[in-house]
Amino acid sequence: MMFKKAYIPYRGYYSTPFCKWQGSLANENAIALGAKTSKRWFAARGLDPAQLDYLYLGITIGQHRIFFASTWAAAMLGAPDIPGVTLMQACATSTTAVFNAGMAVEMGNINTAYCLMVDRTSNGPHTIWPNPFGPGAEVISENWNMDNMRVDPSTGLGTINTAENVAGEAGFTRDQADELVLIRYEQYKQALVNDRAFQRRYMFPVEVKISRKEKKLIEVDEGVSSTSKEALGRLNPVMEGGIHTYGAQTHPADGNVGIIVTTEENARAMSADPGIPIRIISYGFARAKKAFMPAAPVPAAKMALERAGLSVNEIVAIKNHNPFIVNDLFLAKGLGIDGSSFNNYGSSMVFGHPQAPTAGRLLIEAIEETVIKGGGYAMVTGCAAGDMAAALVVKVG
Repeated sequence: MMFKKAYIPYRGYYSTPFCKWQGSLANENAIALGAKTSKRWFAARGLDPAQLDYLYLGITIGQHRIFFASTWAAAMLGAPDIPGVTLMQACATSTTAVFNAGMAVEMGNINTAYCLMVDRTSNGPHTIWPNPFGPGAEVISENWNMDNMRVDPSTGLGTINTAENVAGEAGFTRDQADELVLIRYEQYKQALVNDRAFQRRYMFPVEVKISRKEKKLIEVDEGVSSTSKEALGRLNPVMEGGIHTYGAQTHPADGNVGIIVTTEENARAMSADPGIPIRIISYGFARAKKAFMPAAPVPAAKMALERAGLSVNEIVAIKNHNPFIVNDLFLAKGLGIDGSSFNNYGSSMVFGHPQAPTAGRLLIEAIEETVIKGGGYAMVTGCAAGDMAAALVVKVG
């Protein structure tokens, strides 16, 4: 279906900087941090959280008190009486949260929803279950982050295996991978030009406690590496015979993102510029064949484009979640576009991947890029664990 009634207010969104794994946000409860950051952001924008009807709380890595995640977050951000739901779809959590909010507005069930996506990959929790058949009171245990990066229980393979499966079947080379990696780093540098002018359009600082009396304000991404052709060339493939080095894949991170989804009338009232409407247009989803995760964004994007009645050439800005550079190589090949034509101003391979918030930041950056270009259609797509993907098309201006 094509959406007609669901809107995102211009600048009715923010992303914190993304902080490196085991960095400045490593000891923060992601739910509490996201809610408190949202409260500060609402105040900074002069918006009243009491306008919200519903909260979509996206999270993929468990935190203390996650059972009450949505209502607890609502209380902390200043909307204590609204209901909510907690969503999890790995790296597609943001996309799917915005889709669900858009559907609720489209159907008239909700007037103004807030999508808050939070995650802390650092210090991932360990869950322990009793093992009634284990000798000596043994237990079944799981590290929420590390164990699930290592292996998909339905295939027995890790995410790097899925990347190399796609690269091998498509015939991509190490040289192609390194060449596009360098382009992605150059694109990120464009977001830093003129004292980070692009990032300042949407990025909101996050505040963390250093001690009982001291707080720290983090205003820039933490953990972005620099690279060069020579540096990439010196790296060995992660898998023997593969095309991916550690320079050609993302790094885990921490952060949060907030996005308001509402009616056209409310969007105008809440917008930083009522002359820039942002309408949600369509949503696509897909599942690739088993252990071929980076292939899934192509059919998801095609579904979103078909439902919008658009061709890829009509899209002004495209963002693709790229945990591996093969994600971008395959999207370019599958959609028939130049690999250097999308992921302008940054991508998750470079600025990091905190799971639930990642696609939300990509959507926000796609909107801002489209505004700079004078308006039009923007699309965000990306894979998710379990060989899934989701895509979203919005119309800006």
